[in-house]
Amino acid sequence: MAADPRRLAFLLAVHRAGGVLAAADLLHVTPSAVSQQIARLEAEERISVLDRGPRGVTLTPAGRVLAEAAERIESELIEARQAIAALGEEVTGRVKIGAFQTAIRSVVAPMLAPLAEKFPGIEVDVNEHDPFESVRKLRAGDLDAIILDRDADVDAPAPRGVHEIPLLEEPWCVVVPPGTAVPERLDELPSLSWVGPLADIAADRALRRLARTLGTEIVTRHSFYDFDTAIALVAAGQGIAMLPALALKDEDVPDGVTVVRLAGLGSRRLVVRHRVGRHEPSPAVRAVVDEMVEAARDMTP
Repeated sequence: MAADPRRLAFLLAVHRAGGVLAAADLLHVTPSAVSQQIARLEAEERISVLDRGPRGVTLTPAGRVLAEAAERIESELIEARQAIAALGEEVTGRVKIGAFQTAIRSVVAPMLAPLAEKFPGIEVDVNEHDPFESVRKLRAGDLDAIILDRDADVDAPAPRGVHEIPLLEEPWCVVVPPGTAVPERLDELPSLSWVGPLADIAADRALRRLARTLGTEIVTRHSFYDFDTAIALVAAGQGIAMLPALALKDEDVPDGVTVVRLAGLGSRRLVVRHRVGRHEPSPAVRAVVDEMVEAARDMTP
């Protein structure tokens, strides 16, 4: 059997995406192009690779064997790209990164100097955006890689067409203003005054998860996106807040403010997301992502 690897890539996309239409979106081609490649694969190999039913398509046993072979080929190509990236001076290109303040400070900025030393031909363009804007710009092709934060206990997996790599996981902490009794248990938290995060960011999803865990409502005041804003409001006596450990280094915490770690608060996860397709990620993007992973390993929240 001598299956054309290009046709196997179409079969693998159908397998991953769950259908021809979704595979076409993933590969940025028309559904007709996907169907034609699958038909040619079946004709050349004289086997059926898809079961076409009223509710969609599934892979036949032979189709699954070929899809697994396609995954192995893809894995070897990724390893080849990494080997190319390791050559350093031969990898060139501009990589546009979107991230928010704590991610830039803790992961992106520390990796820039080592990256420039290993890959002098790569130019990195760092852009500060909130996660919503970063996702939009990645989808539009205006960014090559973005860093997102997630509440590790509730957030959904990445959508089709992109790939996410975990960078680090850090505990959520409670930040207590001066003159407020320090809580020792989770069930003491709902009775305290809270400074609230902006709706639908990771801190908000974590706080809503905590409220569900405690079976009660947590009432908040104000609204913050930036963690420095939250710390300033806490220091001003406006209430407690739940923030990630990376935002609470000693130099960032004002005198009199107490940082408390309680079992059951959960954790925040930072991930780097990039597009995946026939030509993505590029060697330059892969090299930048690998360097961010290395930088994150040195973080100790």
